[in-house]
Amino acid sequence: MNRELVCIGCPMGCRLTVVLEGTGVSAVTGNSCPKGADYGRNECTNPTRMVTTTIAIEGAMYPLLSVRSTKPVSKALMMKCIDYLREIEAVAPIKAGRVIVKNILDTEADIIATKNMERVTKNNPS
Repeated sequence: MNRELVCIGCPMGCRLTVVLEGTGVSAVTGNSCPKGADYGRNECTNPTRMVTTTIAIEGAMYPLLSVRSTKPVSKALMMKCIDYLREIEAVAPIKAGRVIVKNILDTEADIIATKNMERVTKNNPS
């Protein structure tokens, strides 16, 4: 069985043909660089994606903080990661790059803040 893909490994956007045999890949053609062959094999056997979402944050100007993974996570675990992060609440102040969750779901990927969020105090009327 063949699977057609457009490579995202580099800016070339090569059209790949991945030849699948059983649960493995027997050949990848159409790639201009080695990244294409790697991308084709990985996409057909263990696709991964970066986790990007928001989590609740207390004491900040906005109620949500944008976060991302430090490395791609198996596509099969994406929704489990998102569900886990729905239960997390950060507390301001937060600096971009701060680790929010270390090694999420044993994926070896950390979840980090993507922006600074300063603490905002509410004014109490006298």
